[in-house]
Amino acid sequence: MAAESANGANGHANGNGQPSPATEGAVRLIVADSQAIFRVGVRKVFAMEDDVRLIGQADTLDETLMTVVKFPADVLLIESRLVPNPAEGLSLVLKAAPDLKVIVITESLEESMTVDYLRRGVKGIITPSIAPELLVRCVKKVAQGETWLDNQGVNWVIEAYRTQTAALFSPKPKNRLTEKELLIVACVAQGMKNKDIAREIGTTEQVIKNYLRRVYDKLGVSDRLELALYCVHHRLLESSPKMPAGSEGQEQKAEEIPDVSTITH
Repeated sequence: MAAESANGANGHANGNGQPSPATEGAVRLIVADSQAIFRVGVRKVFAMEDDVRLIGQADTLDETLMTVVKFPADVLLIESRLVPNPAEGLSLVLKAAPDLKVIVITESLEESMTVDYLRRGVKGIITPSIAPELLVRCVKKVAQGETWLDNQGVNWVIEAYRTQTAALFSPKPKNRLTEKELLIVACVAQGMKNKDIAREIGTTEQVIKNYLRRVYDKLGVSDRLELALYCVHHRLLESSPKMPAGSEGQEQKAEEIPDVSTITH
């Protein structure tokens, strides 16, 4: 369905075909919904509103993208079922029109989807059964920069925020290093190469590589430089074991640590 001009949408125009003074500065609205009856209903609702102009309609995602680019709007009412993946579709719309305020129309409200919509930039979520007067209020509030959610949606967002905050500020569990791992880390911090560490401890270079990979995984680092910086920042080696004398023969067998032939660090 082709996009409509302001005149075709609600008829608020003067004799020269320009918007009348009553509609200047009005909220510019686009409706994207696969159901023609819903689009007609929305058009009738806003036909009575002098401060909201329906400037375009679409019934597919492609038409929606063309419409929001061709007719700059303030608010977009879009049906979630317009595309198989609503969240990705909304991202495309907001990429095409970054300043557009989006209100999603969805049959069912779910916690994960509600939070995902808001994270992607959606400003309002409603159901098709919303009362006309609430729809008008929703569009106007969202156009003013507010977010429109029902009570359940607000609770979901608050809970998601609490969970995220707790995850950010709660101490991460520490992965303790074994004495052997600390010994190898101490050698790395001294600038020793894998073959030198292997000779000092009395094992093979491959076993040292395997130990280091396990240390990297435990500490969340990716190379020797990050490991050294981690040691300094967390004072990891302040109580590290000293290099044992005659450590030959005390090394665990290579079989105790799986061989990872692709490790290069």
